Amino acid sequence: MEYEIRRSARRSAAIEIKNDAVIVRVPMHYSDAMAKELVKKHRGWIEKKLRQIDERKKDAALKGFSDEKLTEAEIRRLKNEARKAFPERIEKYAQLVGVTPGKISFGTAKTRWGSCSAGGNIRFNALLMLTPDPVIDSVIVHELCHIKQMNHSKRFYEEVVRVFPEYRKWNGWLKENGKYLLQRL
Repeated sequence: MEYEIRRSARRSAAIEIKNDAVIVRVPMHYSDAMAKELVKKHRGWIEKKLRQIDERKKDAALKGFSDEKLTEAEIRRLKNEARKAFPERIEKYAQLVGVTPGKISFGTAKTRWGSCSAGGNIRFNALLMLTPDPVIDSVIVHELCHIKQMNHSKRFYEEVVRVFPEYRKWNGWLKENGKYLLQRL
């Protein structure tokens, strides 16, 4: 099994699987033999993770999703498209929710589709531009409702569904398929 050893001023060893590569992160004092023993000890876990990555790629291809990493230029293009596409939708749903959002920004978080600060500032993941329009609407409504309710309570979801009745359907689409888009970062 191939792996890369990375030494640093850390206290403990760890194994990371990143883009099909096995990275063994160890303290400076670790010998190559110690790193090799660590890999040997965790071989089953490593092989399981590599199989999962391979299965996810095959599944993504079957569903028509690319597993190619997005370039910086592509990410910039998605952010620019989002800056043009979102304002009208945000305005529409903000009126229905009855809120006024603060600053709106776009990023490429690896685990979130949107976030809302206590001050009403909202950040959206630009990868939403790769999803169907109703998915975008569901995330916009979700984040706008956080301006009223900074939690995920029953009342919060009642408000989300009141404004966007198909929320559960499209949120389900995102839960099922979003991982294929996030792996492109």
